[in-house]
Amino acid sequence: MHANGKLEERRPTLTELVRAYLGKSLDPIAIFLNRLGLAPNTVTLIGLAGNLVGALSLARGEFLIGGLLVLAMGPVDALDGTMARLRGERSDFGAFVDSVTDRYSELLIFAGLIAYYLQMGEAAMAGAVFAAWGGSVLVSYVKARGEALGFEVRGGILTRMERFLVLGPSLVFGYPSVGILGVAVFANITAIQRIYLVRRQARRRVEGT
Repeated sequence: MHANGKLEERRPTLTELVRAYLGKSLDPIAIFLNRLGLAPNTVTLIGLAGNLVGALSLARGEFLIGGLLVLAMGPVDALDGTMARLRGERSDFGAFVDSVTDRYSELLIFAGLIAYYLQMGEAAMAGAVFAAWGGSVLVSYVKARGEALGFEVRGGILTRMERFLVLGPSLVFGYPSVGILGVAVFANITAIQRIYLVRRQARRRVEGT
């Protein structure tokens, strides 16, 4: 918000756009799963389990299988929210669980990649994966911490969906280093962008008091 009280215009992130699109396109699948009696949190855990299998594949150097699983789990991660919406059971705790499992999924994927590169004796690439992992965590942490303090913290060049679209195809097509280095650089830039955004809002808050 500007000091004069007018809201800043903000473009929705790719993550927000994709979630909005998938929320409708996944309705038939979500309706079917609801009729089967599956709970949204069960689907959340299925997505986490799928990413675990993908991470184990990556740790063995099976990038095609691991990449396909990572890509396949993207829509699964969106299904739980769609199911909850159709049930009229959206809750803060459900959103919390969804967010936490997203972080665990990323952790597993990066851990699998680190394990692979350490086995191969490629310390530099293991370090790049760690940088990508750290940047991804910071993007989410800066947002969570900033919003807990009352700031609006969205946007940046590499939100979760962009990270997913950079890393997943690079694994499938056999160029993991390209995706890893891309996430390592641009996720950390995104975290810095969000830190700067919080700083600007904090200064306006002080100036307005």
